[in-house]
Amino acid sequence: MTKTIVSLALLAASLPLYAENIYHTSWIDFNKNGTKDIYEDSQQPIEKRIENLISQMTVEEKTAQLATLYGFKRVLKDQLPTDDWYNQIWKDGIGNIDEQHNGIGKGSDYVWPPSKHTTAINDTQRWFIEKTRLGIPVDFTNEGIRGICHSYATNFPSQIAVGATWDRDLVNQIGIITGKEADALGYTQVYSPILDVPRDQRWGRIVECYGESPYLVAQLGIQQAKGIRSTGTGVTCKHFAVYSIPNGGRDADSRTDTHVAPREMEMIHLYAFEQVIANVDITGVMSSYNDWNGEPISGSELFLTHILRDRMGFNGYVVSDSDAVINIHNKHKVAPTYQEATRRFLAAGGNVRTTFNDPANFINPVRKCIKEGSLSIDTVNSRVHDVLKVKIQLGLFDNPYVDTSEIDKLVACPDHKAVALRAAREAMVLLKNQDNILPLDLGTVNRIAVIGPNAKETDACRSRYGPKQGPVISVYDGIKKYCGDKAEVVYSKGCSHYDKSWPVNEIIYTEPSEDQLKLIQNAVEAAKDCDYIIAVVGDNENMVGECKSRTSLDLPQIQKLLLRKLHATGKPVIAVLVNGRPISVNWEDKNVPAILDAWFGGEFLGQAVSEAIFGDYNPGGKISATFPRTAGQIPMNFPVKPWALGKQFNGYNADGTGFSRVTECLYPFGFGLSYTSFNYTDLKLSATELTADKPLKVSVTITNTGKYDGDEIVQLYINDKYSSIITFEQVLRGFERIHLKAGESKTVNFTLNPVKDFWLINSNQQRVVEPGKFEIMVGASSKDIRLRKTINITGETFVIGPSFLK
Repeated sequence: MTKTIVSLALLAASLPLYAENIYHTSWIDFNKNGTKDIYEDSQQPIEKRIENLISQMTVEEKTAQLATLYGFKRVLKDQLPTDDWYNQIWKDGIGNIDEQHNGIGKGSDYVWPPSKHTTAINDTQRWFIEKTRLGIPVDFTNEGIRGICHSYATNFPSQIAVGATWDRDLVNQIGIITGKEADALGYTQVYSPILDVPRDQRWGRIVECYGESPYLVAQLGIQQAKGIRSTGTGVTCKHFAVYSIPNGGRDADSRTDTHVAPREMEMIHLYAFEQVIANVDITGVMSSYNDWNGEPISGSELFLTHILRDRMGFNGYVVSDSDAVINIHNKHKVAPTYQEATRRFLAAGGNVRTTFNDPANFINPVRKCIKEGSLSIDTVNSRVHDVLKVKIQLGLFDNPYVDTSEIDKLVACPDHKAVALRAAREAMVLLKNQDNILPLDLGTVNRIAVIGPNAKETDACRSRYGPKQGPVISVYDGIKKYCGDKAEVVYSKGCSHYDKSWPVNEIIYTEPSEDQLKLIQNAVEAAKDCDYIIAVVGDNENMVGECKSRTSLDLPQIQKLLLRKLHATGKPVIAVLVNGRPISVNWEDKNVPAILDAWFGGEFLGQAVSEAIFGDYNPGGKISATFPRTAGQIPMNFPVKPWALGKQFNGYNADGTGFSRVTECLYPFGFGLSYTSFNYTDLKLSATELTADKPLKVSVTITNTGKYDGDEIVQLYINDKYSSIITFEQVLRGFERIHLKAGESKTVNFTLNPVKDFWLINSNQQRVVEPGKFEIMVGASSKDIRLRKTINITGETFVIGPSFLK
C-alpha cells in the first residue's frame, strides 16, 4: 500500500523543543516517558502493541476511543486546537474526527487548497499526540461515495450511475482516486462503498446504491473497496444491514418495519457485505438504524457479532450511523433510557458512536454503565481493541502526519478528472432510439433548442456524500461548447422541476400555476424554429436522496406537461434524463423518439451528454435497477421468484387495439441500447455434467455487426430448474463490459464455481448445492437472453455451511 507520510526525523527538526523530545528517527514517544514502549514499536506484533497500550489506559481514555467528534461547524467550534480543548471530553483522546474542514460545515478557512487543509489536519493530530497523556492518534474519517467528500475534489457520478457502467476496472480506478485524494487531504478512513441492495424504487437513497442485483453490488463494491485500500486509506462499508427496504419505500423518520424474510435477507441483503469482507481487508462497517424482525440492528448481537464477526470474519471496528444508538431508546423503544441504549450498542458488538452532537453525550453514559456494573470492562477492552487495531493498521502510530508538499498537484488533477469523464460517459444508458434518430449529424443542424429544468442545473451533480462544491458542466453548456459556431443553440428553462403543489399533485391533480404555464409557453416559442429539441428533465437534489422518498416514479406533473407541449410542436424531441432513481417515463417512451439517461453524471455531465448526442461517444451503459411502469407495480425488481410478477390477461380496448394488464416493467434490469448492434454466437461450456466441487468454464463470442464502434455489457445468468425450495428465476453470475470496433469480434470468458454461484439455503437453513439441472443464459439484458445451455450437477447434495439462522 502507498501512503504519503512525513519523515519523523524531518518532522522533529521542524517542531518546537517539547515536540523534539518525543519524535525519534523511527518511533514516537506517545506517552512521553522517554522509553520506547511496545505500542510505540512498529516492529512488534499488532496484538502485543494493542495489549500494551490498553494496559496503560484509564477508563476515561478507553471510553474516549468509542466516540466520534464531528468536525468544524458540525460539532467542533474551533478550527484548530485551543486551550479550551483541555476542558472537553476529548482531552482523554477520541476515536475519530469526521468531516473536518471538508466544506460541508461552511465558514472554514482550511478547505482549500489541499495543502492548507492537510496542515490543519496535521495540527489537530499533533494536539492529540502531544497534549494527551498517551498520545493516541485520531482516525480522520469522511464520506466518499462520489469521490472524497471534500469541496473541489474530483467529482464522480452518483453510485446508481456508476452501477450502470458495469465496469469493474472503472470502479477500481474511482476507488483508487478516492483513496489517494482522501490520503492527500489527511483523511485516514473513507465511508464507502455503500453495499445496500434497494428493493423499492421510491426509496430516496437508491441514488446512492450500485443497483438491485446483489451480485453486481458485491462485484463493484469489491473493486471500490480494493481501490481505496490500495492507497493505505481505511474503508468503512455501509449500511449494515437490511437497510435498503424501508416500509413502503419511506425513509426519514421511518426506521422500522423492514419486512424481509430470513432467506431473502441472506441471499439479497447480506450477500454483498459477505463478499466484500471475504475479498478485501476492510477496516470498518457502519451499523444501520433500522430493525429486523423487531430487533434494532445497532443493538443486535446477532448482526454485529454473530453474523458480522463470527461468520463473515470482519475484524475492523463498527461505527454507528447517525442516531442509530439513540434510536434504540427513542424510536425503537426497546431500551428504557439512553444510557441503556449505549450499553446495548457496545454489548452487541458496536465500537464507535457517530452522530452530530457532543461525544460526551455518549461517553458519559458509557462511563456510568461501567461504574454501575451493567457494562463489563472486558467488553469495553474488546471494543477499544478493535479501534486501536485499525489505527495501527492504518499506520497512525508510525506515520501520523501527512506530507503537504505535493498534494496541491494531486487533488482534482487532470488524470483524476479524466476518470470522472470516463465515468460520466460509461454511465449513460440509451433507453430509446426510434429510427436511429441519434446520433445527430451536426453538419445538418442549423438551430437546436436545449430546454428543461435540468438544462442548466448542476447542483444535483454535487453531493452531500461527495464533493459539495466544484465545477460541473451543465447539459446546456456542454452542447453549446460542442456546437461552437457550427449551429445556434437556444435555451429556455421550460418549467421548474415541480410546481408549488408538488408533491401533493403526485396523488391529486392540480392546475399548473400561471408562472409555470408562462415558462412552458416561452419554451414552445423558442423551439418552433429549431431543428431539434433537447429536453433535459428529471430529478433535482430535493427529489431524491436521503429522507426524500416519493409516492410516484413519474416525472412531476409540470415536466410531463412541458414534454407534451414540446412534442406538439412537431419538432423531434430528444429527452435527456438527469436523475437519481428509475423514472416511469411511459408516455415519453411511447411518443418521444429518443431517450438518453445520463443520471447525476458528476462534473462532466454536459460534456458526456453532448458527445453522445452528436456521436463522438456511443452510449453503452445498462440500467442496474428495474424501471417499473408505475409505482403501483412495486415491488418490481430483479431478481424475482417464478410468476411473482403475475400473468398477462389479453383483452381489447374499445377501438379494437390490443392491451394487457400492466404486469411488465418499462425497462428490465440490465437493459440498454447502442448506436450499433451486437451478435452473440458460439456459447461453449467446459462440461455438461459436473460435481459441485468443479468449476465450469463458459465462453461466448460477441460481434459488433453495426457501423459504429461501441461497448457491450455481456451478462451471464443462471437458473436452478428444479430445487427443494423456491429460487429466483434468474440470478446474475457474470458480466463483462467490452469495447468492439465495427465488425470486430471478441470471445468473453467466464468461470462459474458451483459452491459460490449455484448455492441455495435449504429447508434446514443450510447453504447447499443441490444436484440437478441448471440453465446457463447469456445475453444483453435479463430479458434479452441470446444463448442458453443446460448443465447437470451430479452427486449428493453438497453442504457448504450453515446460514446465519444456525
